[in-house]
Amino acid sequence: MQTELKKRKRQGTGSFQLIVGGFFLLILFGALLLTLPISSQDRHFTPFLDALFTSVSCTCVTGLVVQDTATHWSFFGQAVILSLIQIGGMGVITVALAIIRLTGRKIGLKQRSIMQDSISAPQIGNILSLTGFILKTSAAIELTGALLLSPVFIKDFGIAKGLWYSLFHSVSAFCNAGFDLLGVREKFSSLTTYSDNAYFNTIIMLLIVIGGISFMTWSDVRTFKFQLRRYSLQSKIILITTGILILIPAVCFFFMEYSDAPMKERILCSLFQSVTARTAGFNTSDLAAMHESGTVIMTILMLIGGSPGSTAGGMKTTTVAVLFLSAVAVFRRKNDVTGFSRRIPEDAIRNAGAILFIYFSLFLTSGIIISRVEGLPLLTCLFETGSAAGTAGLTLGITTGLSTFSHILLMLLMFFGRMGGLTMIYAAVPSGAGGNARMPLENINVG
Repeated sequence: MQTELKKRKRQGTGSFQLIVGGFFLLILFGALLLTLPISSQDRHFTPFLDALFTSVSCTCVTGLVVQDTATHWSFFGQAVILSLIQIGGMGVITVALAIIRLTGRKIGLKQRSIMQDSISAPQIGNILSLTGFILKTSAAIELTGALLLSPVFIKDFGIAKGLWYSLFHSVSAFCNAGFDLLGVREKFSSLTTYSDNAYFNTIIMLLIVIGGISFMTWSDVRTFKFQLRRYSLQSKIILITTGILILIPAVCFFFMEYSDAPMKERILCSLFQSVTARTAGFNTSDLAAMHESGTVIMTILMLIGGSPGSTAGGMKTTTVAVLFLSAVAVFRRKNDVTGFSRRIPEDAIRNAGAILFIYFSLFLTSGIIISRVEGLPLLTCLFETGSAAGTAGLTLGITTGLSTFSHILLMLLMFFGRMGGLTMIYAAVPSGAGGNARMPLENINVG
């Protein structure tokens, strides 16, 4: 039994290493393509660091850019960016195994185990059918989103460009990437020209939310429809936490920001910034004009991110929910942490605490370093590092002016944020490296 357990642990570690390695190779390949003259509108070589930064941001579905996507990159370059977003959002392993399956090759137990780790699936039994469901559903949602966005873009940009813009923004929104092509109106303007368009805002917000609520939750919706009581504990927590993290910040933004805007635009901007902050990267208002309180709220939302097994990054909604439920259990002096009449495993509670510690340590340390190196306000730099670590892609306008050192630091944060703290650690540290021996127990007071 112990031999089999050790074997499974070694296989699990290999899975994490392959996931990290797959993303790393994709980033390098994308950067090489983006450096080519055919990728830029002026047909000149793009500096490798700029291409690398863009490739990291695309693959890690972040949205931070050093070159305006619409005005710097050619159609070929934009197609490369969209491909990287799609593969990065779905997951390198998911796409690779889907291609293997299409070629008719047999997918063994090891490949299924890697797929399970890649999408955070609870079990390995139906992993192939789940993969097929993910790919088909994603394609259907993205094409539906493009169809719904097309009247807006065709009206503004004509049929050919309008259809391309519709597809690009649908995929970018669903994958929570935040890349846009609206810099043709004003560089780095994101979606600000549509801030009062309720139809457009609603479609984009729906795509963002659907992409960020986990593939496993989709599976529960498909299987149980509206029978919410039959959903898994994780799906229930994801849906409830997502709703809370949209509504409460939206109310805060409504009363703290946009007081000079018309009521319709004020409501839309409040909702949109609440939705997009958790890893989507679009914005419909000038973020630099927000009050410090609003900036802090958005930074926290960016760090939280989306849900596990989704296209989003960040600490994840389940991490925050488990920590909250753990605090409630302490306050109520309960021995077990519970939710929806189910007990949460101790491993999940420890993992949540470790993830919170890792993210906040990197977020704060990196923000302080960039502030010192660039001579910029600390809150502005923390917003930037929170955006990178949470793969949100929002910025207060400082990304393009940062030094090479800061760009490299942001790239590392984006990669870390997409992979996830525990995935990076499991890939780097051999399983069981600390041993399983238990030390003598001694109490310690906290708080």
